[in-house]
Amino acid sequence: MSDRYEIKILLDKKYSMRSIGRTLGKSSSVVSDEVKRNQRKDGVYNPVLAQQKVGVRRRDASFKGKLILSSPALRQFIEKNLVSGQTPEAIAGRLKNQERGLPRVGKNTIYRYSQSPYGKMLGIKKPKRRRKYGYKRKYEIKDRKFLDKRPKIVDSRNRVGDTEGDFIVSGRDGKGILLVIVDRKLRVVFLELILKVTIKNVHEAFLRIKNRFPFIRTLTLDNDILFRHHKELEKLLGAEIFFCLPYHSWEKGSVENVNKYIRKFIPKGSDFSKYSEDEIRAIETYLNNRFMKCLSYKTPLEALNEHLQK
Repeated sequence: MSDRYEIKILLDKKYSMRSIGRTLGKSSSVVSDEVKRNQRKDGVYNPVLAQQKVGVRRRDASFKGKLILSSPALRQFIEKNLVSGQTPEAIAGRLKNQERGLPRVGKNTIYRYSQSPYGKMLGIKKPKRRRKYGYKRKYEIKDRKFLDKRPKIVDSRNRVGDTEGDFIVSGRDGKGILLVIVDRKLRVVFLELILKVTIKNVHEAFLRIKNRFPFIRTLTLDNDILFRHHKELEKLLGAEIFFCLPYHSWEKGSVENVNKYIRKFIPKGSDFSKYSEDEIRAIETYLNNRFMKCLSYKTPLEALNEHLQK
């Protein structure tokens, strides 16, 4: 409180923020933030009002944090989903849009809870950013159709069956690849493990996904050499195949986003031959049970079930 009175006196004397900070032994940014956050609506800084504003913010923050602890059902819901890999934003959105029986808390409250001693007991760690390395391809796939030829309805994500596909490969000394397919509208994910990498086995993996998800209309892929027989694959799937431009992986952003989540369980450099089908299915189940903002915080599995009912 005494610092706030001092700030008021020096402001009235037309001192700069830097001079006030030097006088109080604080940085100029701290003083500037204090004035901007706690001044009146007319821009006048009042130390008494500033003290009251800080007290209200602390009280509200304390109340939200205590709300999680005081509600066993809410705490169990938040902790269960934090451990399963849901983000604070997704959990907050799910509480607001889908879970009517639980109190609502914001994403910042859940994030602070995850960083508190209670949240740290869950053992949640922040993901580390990895350096990306690029490489040049020495081949060209013939007769490709690029995205400028793709129907406009695919861009709008209003139709089920418009999918994106990609491979995740083993490390240098590993064997096998993982085929990833995601529907652009429902965000439902399908994974197929391919241990012996041949064109035939790749096509058979696509057919297994087609049997599980028969709605495939279009498929957007990158320029991997395993897709060089794409015309044959089109006939097998009964779907049109379109290609991103070389080195434009963001043009199939849905599957790239899914790959990021898969890397939580299968880090780069892993050997796919050491993963069982049950483990791949468990990862697929996790991916299809994420709360997603683009689905109004439903899960892809819930969205798929709704589509099947219609």
